[in-house]
Amino acid sequence: MDNSSFVKKISSGVIKKLQSIFKNPYREVNLNWFRLKYYKHLPAGTIRKHNLFNHPIYFSNPAELIHAFDEIFVDEIYKQQLSNQPYIIDCGANIGLSIIYMKQHYPDANIVAFEPDEKNFNLLSKNIQSFNYNNVILRQEAVWVEDTTLQFSNEGSMSSKIEFNNNKNVTPVKATRLYNLLNKEIDFLKIDIEGAEFAVLNDIADKLILVKNLFIEYHGSFDQNIELSKLIVLITTEGFHFYIKEAASIYKTPFYRSKNPLIDYDVQLNIFCFR
Repeated sequence: MDNSSFVKKISSGVIKKLQSIFKNPYREVNLNWFRLKYYKHLPAGTIRKHNLFNHPIYFSNPAELIHAFDEIFVDEIYKQQLSNQPYIIDCGANIGLSIIYMKQHYPDANIVAFEPDEKNFNLLSKNIQSFNYNNVILRQEAVWVEDTTLQFSNEGSMSSKIEFNNNKNVTPVKATRLYNLLNKEIDFLKIDIEGAEFAVLNDIADKLILVKNLFIEYHGSFDQNIELSKLIVLITTEGFHFYIKEAASIYKTPFYRSKNPLIDYDVQLNIFCFR
């Protein structure tokens, strides 16, 4: 190798390194370096506004907004090939960023979205109204294994969930049996329901034949590992292939475990299911 060729390779490597350092992965969602740093230092709890695709969206938890931007718009975890007018059921829509992503790619999509948390639902409604989407139905309900009323922790965050442990800080919320809604072909079913995934999927197992693509954000404890094993058997039995990614790095050293007490789960996985 001559000196000029060596220098060219070194120069090319340096340029690529500098480009990666200064590249802004958040450009699409209108976040520059300064605004990103500013958001990271804002406390949660106050409703704020951000301009996304020339529309205002509303949020109250800046850290969760950045996390959602990372997953949904930077990493594009919901990227897939669907029909031009897909039917999508979004269980756990939070403030609506997953809906906005799908509508950006499939403007004619028909979407039914569930979000039981009252604070999240109010922001979800404002955000979908801001984009003036057609064919989006929002339901302030939890999905469950029966039509009933459940106790729910309205935390206004991604961690809001059904409570079964007589927690005092809960409110009643309407719950709908998802099984009864699966009555036609579904292009994409998203289930992110903070620990209720196994119960609901077990209930709808014989309806999964109607689902083309399925996303599960699984939340569980080590004591529920048998449920996770059964969940994998369930989705493969119903004809899905799957790919698993860690949704949250809860234990950096799993053999030597020291968990953040603010995190409810030992295992948090993104499970992508496709045929």
